[in-house]
Amino acid sequence: MENRPVLYIGNKNYSSWSLRAWLGLKVAGVDFDEKLVPLFTKEWDAKAPVFSPTAKVPALFDGSKTIWEALGILEYIADSRPDTMLWPLDRDVRAIARSVSLEMHGGFGALRGAMPMNCRKSLPGRGRKAGVDKDIIRITEIFKTCRTQFGQGGDFLFGHFSIADAMFAPVVSRFKTYDVTLDPIGNAYMETILALPEMKAWYNDALAEEWVVAIDELDETD
Repeated sequence: MENRPVLYIGNKNYSSWSLRAWLGLKVAGVDFDEKLVPLFTKEWDAKAPVFSPTAKVPALFDGSKTIWEALGILEYIADSRPDTMLWPLDRDVRAIARSVSLEMHGGFGALRGAMPMNCRKSLPGRGRKAGVDKDIIRITEIFKTCRTQFGQGGDFLFGHFSIADAMFAPVVSRFKTYDVTLDPIGNAYMETILALPEMKAWYNDALAEEWVVAIDELDETD
């Protein structure tokens, strides 16, 4: 019997990168085992350098190989399991999906820094520091462009669920926590992501966690 791949993740309440890989694999129907290692604990210090060459999550162990970085993991699954349909079939549309996924991977630093992912909290109006509104405007534009130009045939950015949706899911979570409202198209898309059974399962697990990571909790001055 072939061993199932193992996905190493961090705390579900805080780990946005873990969510990207986990959600993408779950929605795509990939059968895997999940191993959660609490962030910034003695267990983390001991295990993270072993399961990942970067000592970060997520990391996927599949057979004799380790794949790290959320986008790398999802690309690996898309290549090895084309039946998962994790990218649009059309080459030109796929290029756009990759472009917005990479923009998410490397961008929006102001929003990420000011609005850390925290599934347990409701913090309306918090985190609106310099540069955050610019990031929100750009994300709103991405959601609108993808939904109106490429989203026919489904409720996701490119119609059916793709890697692009997995990449933006933690942003949707942040917008829920900090009560960020977009335009009608963006709001409807966020509702689609939050309504995913897999997303609800992630939230349920996050709400049950007892760990607190102080650096990801906003203080009174934020």
